[in-house]
Amino acid sequence: MPTYVWLGRWTDQGIRNVKDTLTLTEQANAAIEKAGGRTVGVWWTHGAYDIVTVTEFPDDEAGSAFVLAAAMGGNVRIETMRAYTVEEIQRIIQKLP
Repeated sequence: MPTYVWLGRWTDQGIRNVKDTLTLTEQANAAIEKAGGRTVGVWWTHGAYDIVTVTEFPDDEAGSAFVLAAAMGGNVRIETMRAYTVEEIQRIIQKLP
């Protein structure tokens, strides 16, 4: 399954609702599972990002739909990175000229 790293920053609404972050995270994890995905981990961080999440989804469309739905909630702005396993990057390298 494709792996994604999500880097999140609180919006003004999100920081006002920060006390709800654990409940919202549980709801997000349930939505990820419903979409056929899996949450690898969630970390609240200091610095440029407020929350970092690693997930797996059955395909890029499911991952993209999830992050768009999460952003629609208005609590977090999300930067998405597709992460590749050793096997995936080996296949990519083999396709290079």
